[in-house]
Amino acid sequence: TGGLDIKPANAMTLMKKDMGGAANVLGLASMIMAAKLPIRLRVIVPCVENAISGTAFRPGDVLPSRKGLTVEIGNTDAEGRLVLADALALADEETPDLLIDMATLTGAARVALGPDLPPFYTEDDELAEEIALLSEASADPLWRLPLWQPYMKYLDSKIADINHINTSGAGFAGSITAALFLSRFVENSASWVHFDIYGWTPIDKPGKPSGGEAQGIRCLFDLVSEKYSS
Repeated sequence: TGGLDIKPANAMTLMKKDMGGAANVLGLASMIMAAKLPIRLRVIVPCVENAISGTAFRPGDVLPSRKGLTVEIGNTDAEGRLVLADALALADEETPDLLIDMATLTGAARVALGPDLPPFYTEDDELAEEIALLSEASADPLWRLPLWQPYMKYLDSKIADINHINTSGAGFAGSITAALFLSRFVENSASWVHFDIYGWTPIDKPGKPSGGEAQGIRCLFDLVSEKYSS
């Protein structure tokens, strides 16, 4: 619902799709386990309910994170990235070879690339090239966007280590600043990649009725199969 920064009613009708990131991660895990790939797999699904109540968190609150960073709440409707940040910090503590997160994180990603082309973010150029090649080969469209460090200033806070949304950049670069926020919670993993997916097909297509959609996981299964399970 957006919590105290409540969504208008017409923006709530598709909110069930906001579990699309978790659904896709579980789908990828199911594929990996069914194929019995010889890897150590850990799946973390951070879940959160965001509604108005007497104990709801508020704009201007400062929350502690697992990482130790304090986070100013710029908008209660960006609750998903708060729990995702703690999940990333938890996963990062094990120093994995590859850390993947998928989330229906921003509308800005859909404005930039539409519903069928999810952006992904990583600082690992070799990994990005492999994802791009496998994306094309598996007909699983993905597009790399930059972790543009100069935009990190849009997350500055006067009362905490970081704000969890872009409050000073006139609403620009919403998907990039969300990815930059998450990047502050990853430091030990050999490679990290973040996917800002829609996880939804808004209109009927041949063989693809409208509704929940797998995005990125065919490519990622091929990546794990070829690079990490040998």
